[in-house]
Amino acid sequence: TMSSDNSIYHSPAGAQAVMALYDNALAHWPIPFETRQIPTRYGETFVLTCGNPAGAPLVLLHGAGTNSAIWAGDVAEYGRQHRVYAIDLLGEPGKSAPNRPAWDSPAYGDWLAEVLAALDLVQVTLLGISQGGWTALQLAVSRPGRVARLVLLCPGGIVPDRLSFVLRAVPLSLLGSWGTRRLVRLLYGDQPVPEGVEEILVVVTRSFKARMGVLPLFSDAELQQLTMPTLLLAGTKDALRDSARIAARLAQHLPQLTVTLLPGAGHALVDPAGEVLDFLAATAEVVTGCFYQPPGSAWLAA
Repeated sequence: TMSSDNSIYHSPAGAQAVMALYDNALAHWPIPFETRQIPTRYGETFVLTCGNPAGAPLVLLHGAGTNSAIWAGDVAEYGRQHRVYAIDLLGEPGKSAPNRPAWDSPAYGDWLAEVLAALDLVQVTLLGISQGGWTALQLAVSRPGRVARLVLLCPGGIVPDRLSFVLRAVPLSLLGSWGTRRLVRLLYGDQPVPEGVEEILVVVTRSFKARMGVLPLFSDAELQQLTMPTLLLAGTKDALRDSARIAARLAQHLPQLTVTLLPGAGHALVDPAGEVLDFLAATAEVVTGCFYQPPGSAWLAA
């Protein structure tokens, strides 16, 4: 069921090792789920759907170098009140196509709109972490009417990444499993590293060709499109991005911004569900409208 084009992996065995870890996570998924592959002009896209069938739709977008397995610890909580759609990003070590469209193009907003149209979702709450936050923003700035609420966990595209992190991370990634373990420590700030994370990152770092390049920054004019209720959730010890600077820039442009900076938390947030659910409960009245559109997709016209 996998588009395992080996070009984004160092070897077919590496691709199989990463997929085995993913399949193991799915085998232990905490609530019932279904999956589907959605054809898009950018390639097949894997979507895992679970949670409350009557709930408002909540779309989860993982970060770089991972896949939707990262939501396993939080998805049962999200699924109580929401219909959850976890989407694997293109070109990352998940079950979507290995295609990597240019970042400095409308491709990612167009791709996500196409996926949501296929799911018959007219308006959604988007939750994205890091590169997934950047992807959520691509949709929200280009089609703000489609996004009821926006939850950004340490998102890309708001301030430049810290050069100090890149200078540390790249050498560490070349140092095998020891370097990966050091990198994990760097990502988690002062917080304990969840069980199993190191092992997964060792396999992914060894097997997967991370995408190079820098996520483009959004313009002030783009950020001014974000009039929907928005939560920024980030750690004060984020080694990759300056959380306070992200908060300050968003606060200049977003009229309905909630900022929660977690003391001691790194770039990889441990168990963010509590803060996210508080925000979703506080903003629930904005999503009581009709979620299902008639046939004929308004998404793609936008």
